[in-house]
Amino acid sequence: MSRPQSEFHRSEAPWRRPAGAAAGVWEQELAVDPVSGDSTVLQRYEPGTDTSAQGAVRHDYFEEVYIIEGDLTDLRLGETFTAGMYAYRHPDMEHGPWRSAEGVRMLVISTHTVAVGARP
Repeated sequence: MSRPQSEFHRSEAPWRRPAGAAAGVWEQELAVDPVSGDSTVLQRYEPGTDTSAQGAVRHDYFEEVYIIEGDLTDLRLGETFTAGMYAYRHPDMEHGPWRSAEGVRMLVISTHTVAVGARP
């Protein structure tokens, strides 16, 4: 199965706080494959959001992140990322914790399926 096919439209999905997320973190699902878990979401951090209490994060899927607007500081790296910047993370890549001074909105694509020959 794959994510549902759709033509251009405005998402009517509500903004929700992801399970276990820090206060100020929200997601809006654009497309989700219920079998694989592959997803495309908009994610936003309210101004002043800080995920330090969660520490650095690792997960078992590929993740692509494109910053649409705002700022996102990786506190572990001491680097701030801004609109137009892109990240591609392999499974188990450590990232964060994060802080956003002005707030941020990002497109996040998570891929749980692994291509033949790729290492998880």
